[in-house]
Amino acid sequence: MGGHFDVDNITKSIGKLENELSKEDIYNDFDKANKLNQELTELKKIMNNYQSLQNDLETIYTLSNEFTIDELTNEFNYLKTKIDELEINTFLSGEYDKLNCYMEIHPGAGGTESCDWAAILSRMYQRFCEKNNFKWQVIDSLAGEEAGIKSITVKISGLYAYGYLKNETGVHRLVRISPFDSNKRRHTSFAAVSVTPEINNEINIEINENDLKIDVYHSSGAGGQSVNTSNSAVRITHIPTKTVVICQNERSQLKNKEQALKILKSKLAQLEIAKNNELLNSMKNNDLNINFGSQIRNYILEPYKLVKDLRSNYESTNPTAILDGDLKNIIESVLKQNN
Repeated sequence: MGGHFDVDNITKSIGKLENELSKEDIYNDFDKANKLNQELTELKKIMNNYQSLQNDLETIYTLSNEFTIDELTNEFNYLKTKIDELEINTFLSGEYDKLNCYMEIHPGAGGTESCDWAAILSRMYQRFCEKNNFKWQVIDSLAGEEAGIKSITVKISGLYAYGYLKNETGVHRLVRISPFDSNKRRHTSFAAVSVTPEINNEINIEINENDLKIDVYHSSGAGGQSVNTSNSAVRITHIPTKTVVICQNERSQLKNKEQALKILKSKLAQLEIAKNNELLNSMKNNDLNINFGSQIRNYILEPYKLVKDLRSNYESTNPTAILDGDLKNIIESVLKQNN
């Protein structure tokens, strides 16, 4: 276990972070200090769990003759849970896994049905974030004509946000009795999810202004006093890659532009990652084939209840809980599958 968890390296990292946080001027940059504190807290948690587990194992081994079979079984199950938690940390060691991320959700063909399914997915991920201490911030959202959403872009903040959610990229399929069908027939709907890391400023991604097409327009709103009458919404198109980013959550055009450029930088960096891993086509929303046979996960509500991930083969007969944000087990099953 020691070699697998690289305890020596974690200990060194803790020392470096503590040294950085002890500097007098560190809190002049609050965001940087907060990020370092998060990293330090997470590393100390890993070390404390590791040391606690090691102590528990030694205690059980020493006193094993004094336990009954039932007591040993209970201790085994308890330790297995702690080992599983430590194991997940070894799967979140990618270059960008610790970063915040951006998530986009787009409905497939099917009009209102797919738009509603996209909204259900959005709520599912929002509930997951609430349950796991990730911050959920809507960057851009376009409502469906009758129900649901035509698209949504959100920023998800928190340590390992990208690491946990990166494998949610792909097509999600829903089978249910349609609430929009007066004949109560069963419908199949599709929606695509894309997740990209929020690339730090120190990562060198150069953007040529000549490659950008910038449009400004009135942001959408609820109406009445909420309507923004100035051209504050910003849409940036990166012409070489045909990557489009929209931001309208701020009232200031300047702030929306800054946010949009930040998202664009993250997307372009992710495209570079994808090229290196021969995954470019699967990482670009425009290239996703949002229909039957392309899905990564099925959510079946009728004629039976089942959620199945087609990569890890994880199954749950409680789709209600999954759609309410209980995604940790299914997400971790895919993390384990990919390592």
